[in-house]
Amino acid sequence: MAGLWRCMLVVVVLMCVCLWDSTEAVGGAKSRPRPQRRRPKKPKVDPIDLAQPAQNIDLQQAVDCSCTTMTGTWYLLNTASKCSYLVNHGTKVEPTVMTLTRPADSDQTLSVSTKTRHNHQCWEILQVYHLTPTLGRLTLKGTRPELNIDIVIAETDYSSYAIMYYQKHGKITLKLYGRSVDNLSEPTLTKFEQLAEKQGLGLAYLFPFPNYNHCGAVDQDHIINCVPTC
Repeated sequence: MAGLWRCMLVVVVLMCVCLWDSTEAVGGAKSRPRPQRRRPKKPKVDPIDLAQPAQNIDLQQAVDCSCTTMTGTWYLLNTASKCSYLVNHGTKVEPTVMTLTRPADSDQTLSVSTKTRHNHQCWEILQVYHLTPTLGRLTLKGTRPELNIDIVIAETDYSSYAIMYYQKHGKITLKLYGRSVDNLSEPTLTKFEQLAEKQGLGLAYLFPFPNYNHCGAVDQDHIINCVPTC
């Protein structure tokens, strides 16, 4: 049972990069279709390929607290998604904080620690984002290549906000992070809403996260190590 809760926490509560089943109406009489000339198929374009990474993104290890890189602490402030968990339980989301660091033994990865609360218990999930040849584009590897999650750091000023895209199986989730919980400007929120709208994620699919009572230290029994995968 503990293993089941851990799996649910990783897949549903944190990433929320979900899949949806499409349905089509069936039934009724159908006439024989007329032969038609096949139109050439358009090249398939993943939605995340339309999201351009921020220019000259800096992923290097921060030496001080000047907040001039992507490393450090980021508070999750808002999420745009059609994830069924958020659609059904979006009013019950818990405060979530992410910390990014560059490991000393690798220049091709980014260590990720995410802390959140589930059933009144603080949990920490450890993951690794892999750098790609495209600056500002990362990969969270799954147990199989088709389960990989593509990530794009689309907008950031390093010191106050970051907007990140997550894609799995062609489905997009946007997340808005802040360096603190109380300095988000109205223009930044508007920008996030506009980017979400371009992905078909209107106001009904925006889910603000609490900006208080974030988890601190987490005991070893409630750390989920998803390195290399989970």
